[in-house]
Amino acid sequence: MTETIEINEALPQQNKMGTQPINRLLLGMALPMMFAMFVQSLYNIVDRIFVARLGEDAFAAVSLTFPAQMLMLQVAVGIGVGINALLSKSLGERDFAQVNKSAQNGLFLAGLAAVIFMVFGGWGTEIYFRSQNVSGALLQYGQEYLSLVCLFSATLVGQVVLERLLMSTGKAFYQMISQIVGAVVNIILDPIMIFGLLGCPAMGVKGAAVATVLGEGSACALALYFNLTKNKEINFSFRGFRPDPAVIRKICTVGVPAILMGTLLSLTVYGQNRILMGMAEASTAVAVLGAYFGLESFVFMPVFGLNNALIPIVAYNFGAKNKRRMLRVLKLGCLYALGIMLLGTLLFQFFAEKLLLIFNATEQMLLIGAPAFRIVSGAYVFFALGIILNSVFQALGHGLESFLATACRLGVLLLSVWLLSLTGVLALVWWSSPISGVAALLFSLFLFARIYEKQIKPLPD
Repeated sequence: MTETIEINEALPQQNKMGTQPINRLLLGMALPMMFAMFVQSLYNIVDRIFVARLGEDAFAAVSLTFPAQMLMLQVAVGIGVGINALLSKSLGERDFAQVNKSAQNGLFLAGLAAVIFMVFGGWGTEIYFRSQNVSGALLQYGQEYLSLVCLFSATLVGQVVLERLLMSTGKAFYQMISQIVGAVVNIILDPIMIFGLLGCPAMGVKGAAVATVLGEGSACALALYFNLTKNKEINFSFRGFRPDPAVIRKICTVGVPAILMGTLLSLTVYGQNRILMGMAEASTAVAVLGAYFGLESFVFMPVFGLNNALIPIVAYNFGAKNKRRMLRVLKLGCLYALGIMLLGTLLFQFFAEKLLLIFNATEQMLLIGAPAFRIVSGAYVFFALGIILNSVFQALGHGLESFLATACRLGVLLLSVWLLSLTGVLALVWWSSPISGVAALLFSLFLFARIYEKQIKPLPD
């Protein structure tokens, strides 16, 4: 009787995926995800806006830390995704012993990751910067910032993993609250600690790192509190705990591909920075790229929210053999993604200088950055369609195709950056973004056509 009730309780959600009007369903699922991602993107830009007031060298140095920070975030997200998949499945099976093992072993992996990043923060940051041809003031600023962030990486890793535990048991509201609190704390503390307001000593770049750590620490502490007080499905006691290789293997099976994708992106940005640091306008070019990455997330995050909402809808309707709803949601997804990216393109085309001035851009930075923003944003429509096609690959279980499409874009991007840099003309290097966008979209369309012929076309109309 209990099992029958549980099955019936799941039906409303299944019926919604299969019967609710597609537009309302898509927006209803996408908008909360967009908001959560928007809040997360604040971390990418707040530090940079305030650090830019310290000068172009300080801003460029913090921009050079982006690949390392991205790698830390992606490792934490990968572990969290692995926990999420295993814990939610175990919860649905009412296997509470496995639920607890998933949480405990996942937190154990998170602790190991934090220790590795702490070791890097203590001994590896100078090697990291010097490998990008960084020296002088850039090296000093970069080490001040990255060393602190890495030494206290447990705040970032803990925040991400603990928030994933809340998501795993359906408590996304508490996850959103912890994210908002972390972002607000970071925003408030940045000017206080960087410039020495309200009696606090002026710490410059180091103050930005402290504000980031305290913001992440606040979110981590709040997520821990919510887990201990609201997440009754999980027992957080570690008494008698021993790492379980079987559980760790299951977490890694799901999480490692996500980590690899993030690592690939991190290495690509690292490669771009290294190439740009070898050019005549080195620090200014890196500052422009850092400003762009800070702003880019506000355009891309809504599309990633759409992507995350599309995956379960496409997967459900594919399983239900409802080809019409499946294609309808894909068309709507493409239209919304194109609309968002077109708005982003217009923003960068007509307000490039004003966007750069957010980062206290110098005349040289404006001279280099404004044309760069206009060239790079010209690829947005290609990226939009590529992201939506990627959701199809993920929804239908084609993880390899999803990885290959991403690898194609990043590989072509890095290769074209290197080849165009050989001309010695920085303005040409920015064209690597449209080149990679077109190449990746063509490759994604080729992969989609194969999947459509084999899996989608045979479905009944």
